[in-house]
Amino acid sequence: MYDPLLDKEPGVGSPYPQSYWFAKQAGPLSQHPSLNDDITADIVVIGAGYTGLNAARELAERFSQQVVLLEAHQPGWGCSGRNAGFVLKGTGRLGPLQLAERFGIKQAKACYAEYQHAFELVDALQQRGRISCQRQAPGYYKLAHHPRFLAPFQQQLEFANQQLGQSLQLLSPSELQQQLPDQQAKGALFDPDCYGLNPLELVLGYADMAKQAGVTLYGGSPVLSWQTPQGLHRLITPQGSVRAKKVLIATNGYTPKNFHPLLQGRLLPVLSSIIVTQPLTADELARCGIQGQPIVMDTRALKYYYRLLPDGRLLFGGRGAIRGRDADKPRYAAQLLAALKRSFPALQQITVDYQWSGWVAVSMDDMPHLYQAPQDSPYAGVSYAAGYCGSGLSFSALAGQRLAELAMGQSIPLLPCYQQPLRTFPFARWRRVGQRLYYQWGRWQDQRR
Repeated sequence: MYDPLLDKEPGVGSPYPQSYWFAKQAGPLSQHPSLNDDITADIVVIGAGYTGLNAARELAERFSQQVVLLEAHQPGWGCSGRNAGFVLKGTGRLGPLQLAERFGIKQAKACYAEYQHAFELVDALQQRGRISCQRQAPGYYKLAHHPRFLAPFQQQLEFANQQLGQSLQLLSPSELQQQLPDQQAKGALFDPDCYGLNPLELVLGYADMAKQAGVTLYGGSPVLSWQTPQGLHRLITPQGSVRAKKVLIATNGYTPKNFHPLLQGRLLPVLSSIIVTQPLTADELARCGIQGQPIVMDTRALKYYYRLLPDGRLLFGGRGAIRGRDADKPRYAAQLLAALKRSFPALQQITVDYQWSGWVAVSMDDMPHLYQAPQDSPYAGVSYAAGYCGSGLSFSALAGQRLAELAMGQSIPLLPCYQQPLRTFPFARWRRVGQRLYYQWGRWQDQRR
């Protein structure tokens, strides 16, 4: 499997992963042609995921720019088409209370307002683009895998409800068992608004909207080299090139090694793996006891997350291999299945029909960042958005809009994630060593009582 920490190129025109989302497509997916000429544009966007597609659409639709969008494979091939489909009111790894502790209540409120805007934008885009993405009934449980998390949950609830106007609920173990009898959970924080959907259908809908706005989208066209003669960027693909004054990088967790100095050493690509079971029988559904079709995540350092899908299957995900070449080894799917069965002992006979993995981008400070190089910089005209830490489905759509506004000289909210570049990892070449040590620490943390 492509490994962005090791590979300098993402490949060309690879097929979509054999995921549950891909299997549920009604027919063959559109294949966008590769760039096979030398062309010019006002702006080039690199990466046809949630961020890149929304940035490109905004630039073409709102600012009347001639936009070329380059994708190494096809829209949604990366994390945008592989994730679990959780539509959350947040991003990164910091909740509102943690943001307040780090930046103060005023900034925490401003960040949350932006996250709420992103959450609402995803809904608006679904309606506007008539995107049918199997949206499910709302309900999000953040599970406490140990009683020590219940006190912090109470603090989070009080802050969110009193300061941010949310309507979170804290569920005791007995209350939780009536709604979601996960045998590993000791209570939960419940958000009645967040929901699940089909992430691949969503990104393909975004692609259709971008094309309708006038974006020229090329698939099978990775950027293999990047030249900047006299301040004009020339991006070279396998069969062509494109020149433009401005370039937006929206490759996030799939950014190749040494792709651009602005991102060098600033992201840690981490594999998240997902299994999807066979459809549960009526008896299994009754014994498992899940009410509705909620989305669920726990408090482990190495988190598990799951949801009941519209056809009665269970999707269950968590951290997988460290290296790309190990991603498809059976033991990682087996570990996820064992964890699922610990949560739902009544499902001991359940089997797995689908398994896949994808890269998420972790930042040094647990926050995403949007950044534009200064005009007096060698990289003038280049901007990026990256570092969603595996929680970017909602925020990435708004990040694309903000990235477009930034490129066009518009003012954007004065938030921490918009004011500074991504921080460089210390001893960046040893990031994988640090990741291994963190995983060992995380397993110890998750098992301690």
